[in-house]
Amino acid sequence: MRDRLHWDFSKFDHRRNSKIDWFWILALFLAAVLVYSINLGGLPLRDWDEGTVAQVAREIWRSPMNSWRWLHPTLWGAPYLNKPPLVHLLIAGAYSLGGVNEWTSRLPGAMLSAISVPLLYCIGREIFPRRSPAIFSALVYLTLLPMVRHGRLAMLDGAVVCFYLLMMLCVLRSRRDLRYCLGTGIGLALIFLTKGIIGLLLLAIAFLFLFWDTPRLLTSLYLWLGIFIGAVPIVGWYAAQWFEYGNTFTDTGIMSQSLSRIWASVENHAGPPWYYLLEILKYSFPWLIFLPQGLRKAWENRNWGWAKLILVWSGFYLLVISVMQTKLPWYVLPMYPAIALAVGVQLADYWHSSEASYPRSIIVGLGILALVATLGSFYFSPWSSARDSAVQMILAAVAGTMILANILARRGDRQFLIVLVWGMYVSLVLFMTSRHWVWELAEAYPVKPVAAMIQNATPPGQIIYTSFPYSRPSLNFYSDRQVIPAATNELQRQWQQNPQSYFLLDIPTLKTLQLPSAQQLGSSQGWTLVTKGKE
Repeated sequence: MRDRLHWDFSKFDHRRNSKIDWFWILALFLAAVLVYSINLGGLPLRDWDEGTVAQVAREIWRSPMNSWRWLHPTLWGAPYLNKPPLVHLLIAGAYSLGGVNEWTSRLPGAMLSAISVPLLYCIGREIFPRRSPAIFSALVYLTLLPMVRHGRLAMLDGAVVCFYLLMMLCVLRSRRDLRYCLGTGIGLALIFLTKGIIGLLLLAIAFLFLFWDTPRLLTSLYLWLGIFIGAVPIVGWYAAQWFEYGNTFTDTGIMSQSLSRIWASVENHAGPPWYYLLEILKYSFPWLIFLPQGLRKAWENRNWGWAKLILVWSGFYLLVISVMQTKLPWYVLPMYPAIALAVGVQLADYWHSSEASYPRSIIVGLGILALVATLGSFYFSPWSSARDSAVQMILAAVAGTMILANILARRGDRQFLIVLVWGMYVSLVLFMTSRHWVWELAEAYPVKPVAAMIQNATPPGQIIYTSFPYSRPSLNFYSDRQVIPAATNELQRQWQQNPQSYFLLDIPTLKTLQLPSAQQLGSSQGWTLVTKGKE
């Protein structure tokens, strides 16, 4: 019977060939920096998280140090109790160096996300006896679309994944060197100061792994000392918020914006229990083809530490976020490193296999992807009504990758793995240079022309009411004004009671309201800015 992994576990040595390890760390980091930074500032900030995070960071940047805004951040002057301000502080620092723009808004999160690629390689070197599964795991992680796309945005989740990988690396190394217990506490503190109590869930995963793999470490004074040291800034920040805001912070910052997401749908972000399985199915190709075999291999080898880590990490985290009532696509991001490890161990098995054939599921899967990408490339060709040269080029790169990989896999040539990695990397770079990588921008009108109109025609600090059905934080950020959505009756009331009203209206609403003494200040993207003229 063929050995499951083709590895000699007796030759496990973390210290051998450290120069090669440093070469891979540097190469993976440089590759990650390219894909995470190229065209980073080429598209506007999107609504919700990006617009909100950037505005909070700008208010910190504008405030003097003695205002304590860096400790008690605000959003349009009101206390910002949603999340701790670590990433907002990093963005504010970027604003101090490079000004307020898209590039500086996204740079801190993108660089932390890029660092997570070599961190995953280091985790792989810690748990696998060979270098190849660590390399493949890092390369899979480098070419996962959800990680690259969300990691580039001015959001908190890429940073959380980076700090979590740092914490897990220290947990793993503390099994043989207790000094790394301090790093465990530092990683935990960084997670909490970035996104709050999600740190409890991620710490629980680490504890479950240790309970299964190295229970002696759970009784180690060094581990608990490291966690205590990490808890000091966490407790300090939460205490500072409570002393400043009292029960308001408890009700909003802890309950409504954190814990209530477990049993209630916050802001109507609901979904079925299989929501995150669908997210993984939609965006994890082509590596999803190898995931079932990787998870099966982990289950078959569950007596080994690497398998325990994959099973606990992926299984427990997916279970918890699936039963949560609030569902958002980026909640699944901390699971992708575990997916990359499971796929990486399977790819390494294929790489070292002496057999000259691969499972039919791989060949069929690559063939289907090749067909879909080819048809998509033709659909967006210049001869089609949906022509888009950028999308056509991206899909052509994907199609070429899948076709060549399929041919090599049919021949039993292991080089199909190299073709897959390289082809997906090039395709991702092409995608990030296009205008489509923030595809949510197409969901509503472009904000920058409208924001420029508002900024030029209204006094600083002016509140504008709009007939648009929901708030757009990106419009608020670019206009440096609060633009508040309002129903028709509320708009009429504001017009009658407020002597200096400013409205941003679409053409049908403008005709319906028939505002007396309305003075048009400008129009852009189908939206008209009006105010009261002199009667």
